[in-house]
Amino acid sequence: MERCCAVVELRQYTLRPGARDTLVRLFDEHFVESQERCGMRVIGQFRDLDDPDRFVWLRGFADMETRTRALEAFYGGPVWKEHGPAANATMVDHTDVLLLKPAGRTTGFRFDPRLRPEPESPVIAGGVVIATIDHLSGPPGPDAVAVPGDAREAAVLAQLVTEPARNPFVRLPVREDANVLVTFFSYSTADAYRPSTITTPGVHRREHLRLQPTHRSYLRHALPPSGERAG
Repeated sequence: MERCCAVVELRQYTLRPGARDTLVRLFDEHFVESQERCGMRVIGQFRDLDDPDRFVWLRGFADMETRTRALEAFYGGPVWKEHGPAANATMVDHTDVLLLKPAGRTTGFRFDPRLRPEPESPVIAGGVVIATIDHLSGPPGPDAVAVPGDAREAAVLAQLVTEPARNPFVRLPVREDANVLVTFFSYSTADAYRPSTITTPGVHRREHLRLQPTHRSYLRHALPPSGERAG
């Protein structure tokens, strides 16, 4: 199983009321393999359990140059030309995007596309993926790059920090004001997750995303962890 990826986008879309299932269907049917053929990894796509009009997804790249080439190929290609207008019609805002990189040598996502459910496969519960977004007061140090207390009973899937490189693909903006540490972990059910009240030095705000994997999301509960175990 390969380590993925040197560059990761965490994308949060605000959708028109009632449009999320339409975007999920479009994404699972048309935007997984088509993006990967262009040189990127579709790591996971999710329904936000706390906002019925929010769709969250992750994609990764080998490096920033590969990212530019892959985005140009996909958004200039036939699949987006055919299905992109329908996807865009579901969206109110698509600019809440964090550009990230692994916090350490072994903290990136593990990726094996063979584990992704096929379109015709039975629907299997994917548990819940938690993304804890720590907004940092300064550059991440040894104290910040540590598993937060709310992950003590879960497998850590990845731990990422802000990628400071300039975004050359201006057609898709990213948040330039961000300085974050994002930890992904999972539980078998949403009820098993309890946000921690433990504070971490250098963190001035913490967000929690409770994410339900779509039918074809690669990232889900019970995947092999990143190599670190909480606790």
